[in-house]
Amino acid sequence: MRIIAGTLRGRRLSCPAGLALRPTSDRLKETLFNILAPRMAGCAFLDLFAGSGAIGLEAHSRGASPVVLAEMEARSLQCLHDNLTRCGVREALRVLPMSSDKALARLSGEGIRFDLIFLDPPYGQTALYQQTLEAIDEKGLLAPDGLVIAEHPARCPLEELYGGLQQTRRHRVGDSGLSFYSRSVPPMTAEKEEEMEKRNELSDRLLPSESE
Repeated sequence: MRIIAGTLRGRRLSCPAGLALRPTSDRLKETLFNILAPRMAGCAFLDLFAGSGAIGLEAHSRGASPVVLAEMEARSLQCLHDNLTRCGVREALRVLPMSSDKALARLSGEGIRFDLIFLDPPYGQTALYQQTLEAIDEKGLLAPDGLVIAEHPARCPLEELYGGLQQTRRHRVGDSGLSFYSRSVPPMTAEKEEEMEKRNELSDRLLPSESE
């Protein structure tokens, strides 16, 4: 794994071996951050189930600030800290060594809201998608114009609505999917839905990593 762009471009990252992890591929990461590029500078970014910290570090490299990472598994957490040290940014990013639900409760208590929230629960733990997305909405952690992005197996599509979060976009890269959520909006007319699909298709053509 490596950081693709920004101030830390090219830095190599380690990932703990032997765990049931699905590290986000460079290809999917590039697609994700190409989509998010207009939002990155100065955005508040939360990386849940952070694993090695690759997504949070990529966000920091591209200008996000503050960046908060939550991870509870001991070996992943050690790898995350090693990667922060390797990149020389250990003091620049905030790490919460706890489960996602405890992290969300703490951040909510602090009154923090995020422009971008990324989540990629451990492989096979599908119940965590609903639990986490509904908690993000319930605790008011998303800024008014913010986005939540969930990475998941492409063969396991997510629901269109979780609490007050409405799915606004779906994207597939290989065997992985990305689902984008924002605060609920009134139901789209057929014309608006068609317009959104056309806009997404046009955006997809501009993404060099997207070939499937």
